[in-house]
Amino acid sequence: MWEDFKKFALKGNVMDLAVAVVIGAAFGKIVASLVSDIITPLMGVLMGGIDFTGLVFEVGSAKVMYGNFIQTVVDFLIVAFAIFIVIRLLMKFQRKKEAVVEKGPAIDSKEALLVEIRDLLKIQKT
Repeated sequence: MWEDFKKFALKGNVMDLAVAVVIGAAFGKIVASLVSDIITPLMGVLMGGIDFTGLVFEVGSAKVMYGNFIQTVVDFLIVAFAIFIVIRLLMKFQRKKEAVVEKGPAIDSKEALLVEIRDLLKIQKT
């Protein structure tokens, strides 16, 4: 059983998942700080300091705090947008990197001819 567990735990996919979880947790803290320390205060200034958490209505002796729900939805939308922007920037950098890698060295006409001859010789051997 121990050997099976070691094989499972040391597979590449499991290790990749573990790294992704740790990086995701750290990234979550960054995004939470971005939202709570930068974006939310700026949104508060733009919206005139509106805070939905105080919106409550009572049904009998129960308090329905629908304002807290609205504030949570707004916070979610801000976090989702922030993550979207960060992912979009990362993908943009990745595409630029891939474009540079794919370009490779230019082959002159003599090299292209030699490559073609080599390929034809390989076909004739088989």
